[in-house]
Amino acid sequence: MLSHEETMALIALAQQGDENASTTLLTENAPLLKSIIKRYLGKHIEYDDLYQIASIGLLKSIKNFSYEHNVRFSTYAVPMILGEIKRYMRDDGYLKVSRSLKSLSSKITRYVDEQLKNGADNPTVEEIAEHFNLEPTEVVFAMDATKLPISLYEKANDSDGKQTELIEHLPTDEDKKMIDKVILKDMLRQLSPREQKIVILRYFRDMTQGEIAIKMGVSQVQISRLENKILKKLKDLYTEN
Repeated sequence: MLSHEETMALIALAQQGDENASTTLLTENAPLLKSIIKRYLGKHIEYDDLYQIASIGLLKSIKNFSYEHNVRFSTYAVPMILGEIKRYMRDDGYLKVSRSLKSLSSKITRYVDEQLKNGADNPTVEEIAEHFNLEPTEVVFAMDATKLPISLYEKANDSDGKQTELIEHLPTDEDKKMIDKVILKDMLRQLSPREQKIVILRYFRDMTQGEIAIKMGVSQVQISRLENKILKKLKDLYTEN
């Protein structure tokens, strides 16, 4: 297991063209890649192909990572790996987009561009639907079907004109839950086996400190101290940058 400092040092070397550093990062992050691609097994894509695409996403993360992102590398890498897999599935036909839908999407894009060039406001979904004699849901589906995934850390303007990262505006959906789970697994891997056991018993099996103490043959006070130490360690891991 690489420490945060070792990871940062390898990323710096990899960004300078050191292939050995890139290979080491790929090897050390293999568990992260495997945990992500499990979600896409059974979708008519070979495991080896998924792993290769996920590896490409990781390499792109290594290339683009910066301290300015103010997040752990794994936190930054997960959405980029997800995006690479989704892009592959879409471009290679695993996510089917019909020609008629692509054509409609192009027409909508041209219509919106023309409106903006003529000085009009960005048309709403309802206005686009009325222009093309469609249902609003059909417009949304057509516009979304041909979009490529973007990084959750891409900058966007909020209502106050301030630039924030897209991840800050995400609702609690399945992708965000998955990202949280992957990040949590990555942090748990950095705990000792004993610490991992306490976390699992306490927070995944809802056991009390007293029950854990009996199971592990120690006092409740020791478990309390260990739990506080573990929580601080996890907090430090999460806030590292």
